[in-house]
Amino acid sequence: MSTVLQARGLTKRYDDSPVFSGIELSLKAGELVALLGESGCGKSTLLNCLAGLDRPDEGQVLLAGEDIAALPEPAQARLRRRALGFVFQAFHLLPHLNVAENVGLPLTLLQRPDAARVQQMLEAVGLAALAQRMPRQLSGGQLQRVAVARALVHKPSLVLADEPTGNLDARHADAVLALLQTQCREQGAACLLVTHSERAAAGADRCLLMSPDGLLPWSPSSPR
Repeated sequence: MSTVLQARGLTKRYDDSPVFSGIELSLKAGELVALLGESGCGKSTLLNCLAGLDRPDEGQVLLAGEDIAALPEPAQARLRRRALGFVFQAFHLLPHLNVAENVGLPLTLLQRPDAARVQQMLEAVGLAALAQRMPRQLSGGQLQRVAVARALVHKPSLVLADEPTGNLDARHADAVLALLQTQCREQGAACLLVTHSERAAAGADRCLLMSPDGLLPWSPSSPR
């Protein structure tokens, strides 16, 4: 399997205090990896650094063979637009676009509008009937599912998902996890899933625990 993402020696500090240090990570095509850790340990900051949305103080991130930090900002944006799907904890939906328009936004930015693909993703997350609703008309769980559909609609090679099941009941959480697994196994994407849920982690190919010593192998039966 080809390597989609590689992080080497990533270190991030705020006011000289390390958030994390010496992170090493490799994600391969078709692989779903769960990342666990205590609140405040830097998981979301790590995702932002892996996506090129935040700059580490040390280290290197290679996405699809490209050193993100070495690219000028327009090229970084194009790479993210093409290769990355990001599920944010705060959703970041555009309030003036309806559900279908929000989900289709990555395809619009790539100049590849595809109403059938948008419909397919809305059906996959159980929101086809709400395609014309505005974000303000949705519950937190519905917003979460829109964000997942938007992240996957353009079939990215890398999916970074920050607590994508955190606002969902068990039925919808299982559906989202199954969708992420399909994206990996059928579309060949690599997925890094940040979660506090051992149920979600149990469906991953492997699990990592974020600790002061870096990313450590972990299994659902292991103590934290």
